[in-house]
Amino acid sequence: MAGRPKIFDEQEVLDKAIDLFWKKGYTATSTEDLLQAMDLNKGSLYNTFGSKKELFSRAIQHFHTRGSQAMHDLLKPADNPVTAIRQFFLDIASTDLETHFKGCFVGNTLAELSNQDEELKEQATAYLKAFEEIFHHYLKIAKERGYLHTHHEPKVLAKYLLTVWNGINITRRIYPDKKILKQVMSVQLEVLGE
Repeated sequence: MAGRPKIFDEQEVLDKAIDLFWKKGYTATSTEDLLQAMDLNKGSLYNTFGSKKELFSRAIQHFHTRGSQAMHDLLKPADNPVTAIRQFFLDIASTDLETHFKGCFVGNTLAELSNQDEELKEQATAYLKAFEEIFHHYLKIAKERGYLHTHHEPKVLAKYLLTVWNGINITRRIYPDKKILKQVMSVQLEVLGE
């Protein structure tokens, strides 16, 4: 007689999958690794997510939803979005060493899978472009409110900030020292004006 299906919190399971994929990468993460980390049996894994690839796709989507909401929560209440964006980047320097060495989950995915899996690559690309669009949205608001003191257009600045985001997630693996990272970020953010 088959046992009752295991009941679990899907969001919690996805968080555990993200942590594992983030540490090991997509390719190096085995199904057994996932089962152990998520505390699931094979039936639950495959019935809920279908495959490792589908689980990874859902993990990226979950990460995107959570990250986008956090960014909106940070920037929306700010009277001056430029100050909030600047602080967001400067706060990166203050994170712990483990976070520095992990880099960006989606950036790592794009680097790992860009020549291996077109669908997952496109999904990661779409997430990063959505992040860029969040910057663009709030930079436009900053310009309308008179807080953006630069000749650069918000659309170009948003692409630049995405480039800074991608770059700092590599640089902080090389120079995890908080003081150095803050200095580097301050130079990068001069483009936003005073």
